[in-house]
Amino acid sequence: MKVVLFCGGLGTRMREHSETMPKPLVTVGDRPILWLLMKYYAHFGHKDFIVCLGYKGEMIKDFFLNYNPYLHQNFSIERGGKIHPETSDIADWRITFVDTGMHSNIGERLVKVRPYLEGEKVFLANYSDQLTDLSLPAHIEACSQRDVIAGFVAVRPSQSFHCISFDNEGMVEGIQPVRESDMCVIHGAKLGHANGGYCPAV
Repeated sequence: MKVVLFCGGLGTRMREHSETMPKPLVTVGDRPILWLLMKYYAHFGHKDFIVCLGYKGEMIKDFFLNYNPYLHQNFSIERGGKIHPETSDIADWRITFVDTGMHSNIGERLVKVRPYLEGEKVFLANYSDQLTDLSLPAHIEACSQRDVIAGFVAVRPSQSFHCISFDNEGMVEGIQPVRESDMCVIHGAKLGHANGGYCPAV
């Protein structure tokens, strides 16, 4: 099952990092968040990645072109310099890098990688700047048991702002933290949860 990762955004909410590097390369510990996300998928056996590039995409290509797995894992060296790693890293991954445009939205990026998904009955898709402990097989199974085109993970917003409810005359009826509310307003739409990514789609 192929995994589409959206790596082309401008990263405007992480301005202190995104002016010098694309958001997927911001590190968590000593590894880029993109690598950690890919490792998550690889853990469940999904190792065929399509990376949708845009803003500073050349830096993401450079990271993998010059990737040195031995800097982050245990290994031994024999006489003659032969290296024996204790564990495999990304050697069995397949990564396809596709330039999907500097200012493309998610839908446009997905259309541009469509040729690479030919023949796939189901594929996975995700933003490249988030991690989870979600049981991916259970999520995929839950979606496959329903007659749906796609599914996604929904999470309660973690922001600390408050939601305000009004009556028909514009009078305030209530104020409560967004994380405690069943209804919150996001971009003009009333939602109880926000899109957390991690989307299987037919």
